[in-house]
Amino acid sequence: MQSTIHVAADYEQVDAHAPSSTYYTTGLNAGGVIGRLKTYTGQRINDSPIPPRKRRASHDDKSKAQKFLIDVQETQRILMEQEDTDGDYQITVNDLGPKSFSVGTADSGGYRKIDIRGTYMLSNLLQELALAKDYGRKHIVLDEARLNENPVDRLSRMIRHNFWQGLTRRIDADGLELICADTKNRSANHNPRIYIPHGEDAVFEYYKHVAETRKHLKLDVQLLPENITPEYVKSINDRPGILALAMREKGNTLEGVPFVVPGGRFNEMYGWDSYFETLGLLTDDRVDLAHDMVDNFVYQIKHYGKILNANRSYYLSRSQPPFLTDMILRVYERESVSNPKDSKTWLRQVLKAAIKEYHTVWMASPRLDPKTQLSRFRPDGMGIPPETEASHFDHVIEPYAKKLGLPVVDYMNQYNNGDIKEPELDEYFLHDRAVRESGHDTTYRFEKVCANLATVDLNSLLYKYEVDIAHIIRTILNDDEGLVDYQGIKQCANDWEERARLRQERIDTYLWNEEKSLYYDYDTVKEEQTKYETVTAFWTMWAGCASKEQATKMTQNSLQKFEVLGGLVSGTEDSRGVITLDRPNRQWDFPYGWAPHQIMAWQAFKNYEMQDVASRLAYRWLYTITKSFVDFNGVVPEKYDVVGLTHKVQVEYGNVGTDFKFVPREGFGWMNASYQIGLMIINTQMRRALGTCTSPDLFFERALKRQNMFNETQLRRRKSSEAAAKKFTRNGSATAAVTRIGAESGIGGSNTPMTYVELTEPLSDTLNDLTI
Repeated sequence: MQSTIHVAADYEQVDAHAPSSTYYTTGLNAGGVIGRLKTYTGQRINDSPIPPRKRRASHDDKSKAQKFLIDVQETQRILMEQEDTDGDYQITVNDLGPKSFSVGTADSGGYRKIDIRGTYMLSNLLQELALAKDYGRKHIVLDEARLNENPVDRLSRMIRHNFWQGLTRRIDADGLELICADTKNRSANHNPRIYIPHGEDAVFEYYKHVAETRKHLKLDVQLLPENITPEYVKSINDRPGILALAMREKGNTLEGVPFVVPGGRFNEMYGWDSYFETLGLLTDDRVDLAHDMVDNFVYQIKHYGKILNANRSYYLSRSQPPFLTDMILRVYERESVSNPKDSKTWLRQVLKAAIKEYHTVWMASPRLDPKTQLSRFRPDGMGIPPETEASHFDHVIEPYAKKLGLPVVDYMNQYNNGDIKEPELDEYFLHDRAVRESGHDTTYRFEKVCANLATVDLNSLLYKYEVDIAHIIRTILNDDEGLVDYQGIKQCANDWEERARLRQERIDTYLWNEEKSLYYDYDTVKEEQTKYETVTAFWTMWAGCASKEQATKMTQNSLQKFEVLGGLVSGTEDSRGVITLDRPNRQWDFPYGWAPHQIMAWQAFKNYEMQDVASRLAYRWLYTITKSFVDFNGVVPEKYDVVGLTHKVQVEYGNVGTDFKFVPREGFGWMNASYQIGLMIINTQMRRALGTCTSPDLFFERALKRQNMFNETQLRRRKSSEAAAKKFTRNGSATAAVTRIGAESGIGGSNTPMTYVELTEPLSDTLNDLTI
């Protein structure tokens, strides 16, 4: 079925790149502008052979911007039948359709047809159709500019206007259904449950009222005890629930203070994720929401004793890497410009919470090592972490179960209940909980040893707390009122500067390795440095505790161990060791790259006036994100293989953010942030190259040669990428598998009209074009 459509002549002009909430509700897409005149039956595209393709230049009017007249439902149906050959509700380079689709122009009332070509434009068409349906549109006028938009601009726009909104949550009557959903809940009862902190009587009454007035929710409201012990936390593992966060008055009721979640199965407010999400929000001028993120952390410290791993009941004993003081400063710097008095009042209040966290969590037993006076990830807890997949620990439990002649499940239940005592398992799960508190779950860096390690990342972060608090007291809160802590004790900048000086000395003594020009973790039990080379060594430069000499040595001698085609790897290949069936990959090891490591490194090098290094590393990472975004229907996943340049990873937990229909709605929290932050670091030339998906090694080849960094290792890496590409395209037998974007395309900063070239022949002779 096809329709002849009439478009009203007088309408409001709307920016072709406006947010979908504006684009599909105003202008030509406002209700009543498009009217159907008649419907007739035509030959369906799948009833006849696909017509020969014509070059766009031979019949398109390039003197004006094209607009297409589209029947949303019918176009989506035919497009999916033709182009989504693997049935995943996406149009990607994996699909083997013709990669050409005809749509009618608005000027001709839909009569004259123009071909939309290439994976990128067709996937954008699919996404726009889904967005139009969100706003109830049956027919739309679609600007070609939305389909051939520079991918850098399109992704940045989607993050700013769509993804942050898709990841924002509130815990209150209106937000409970969304936030209570927990795919990690393996208990029989999946009805929503919320735990309220002791002493929060008004909040408790609010949720009891919600349960009574909204019976369809089947909400279970529980009040936590004043003293939350590991035994208590274990006792409620079979009754998991969301932990209440901050609320504020709204009229005669309460509403939840909003926050951002990472996305996918991580549908709660996470510790260190929230810091990077806050940086992204500030980059996108979402200052109010960034402020709210800090307020929710302050609430957690006040009522749960720490910034939580995340606000679920099974995380009550664990924290995550601490970033609160820098988070506070970033928000304060933005807000103090317009409201200095109120901002100072807020600053005093939230710093009390940060000081409490510093003293009671990180500088107290069991996390503080009494000998080195350095801190460790060493949380309290009992039993087996319940949030993992059911079979996650089977390989660990099986030998012990076998000895007693028990099924693995029965052994787990008896061990968790305390009926079976096994010190070796107690030790194993002590380290496992520490790995999860570190945020790096999992990695061979921490295997069976994490709780004993004074790590370079944690102690760099605590050094930053010390210098931040000293700086705030000395330069911002330097009036008569000053700053008092959570116990009412007045704080002195000299004391915090002395704490920072002592920690820097200890970091140099225990963690710095002069011979290898790198910082290493320190085993407080064996009293020796570990041998694992971690990219978090550069966090010392982020915090400013590395000397200029140390920073130079790390950059010259150690950076090359971590810098690969797509960014920075988490650790070196040698540190990870050999991978076998019995020793599989871990997601925080080589060859995987993660957004927080990239963001920290960019700032680290900027701190030491190495902008060229920071921008080069940022370009590599942004290229990895952009290339996947172009080739895979707008995907923005949790992590990447930055050596093989793919988000299709075979590793524990899979890859969050890849499973969506038609259009990505959320991306992934810190990945979104890394893209927006990275764009602020690269220059205009880099941004144009990024828009054309120019390979980093090609873009930086001359510079790398000048620095003697483009050597045999680089050449081997490029060959490895080509080999991966051959495997990906079935050694060239897969057609239409690669999207190439030329500099003349109009999406890489050029103003010339777009020409999309889609490879539809075997790729054996054109693999060198794969990353151009």
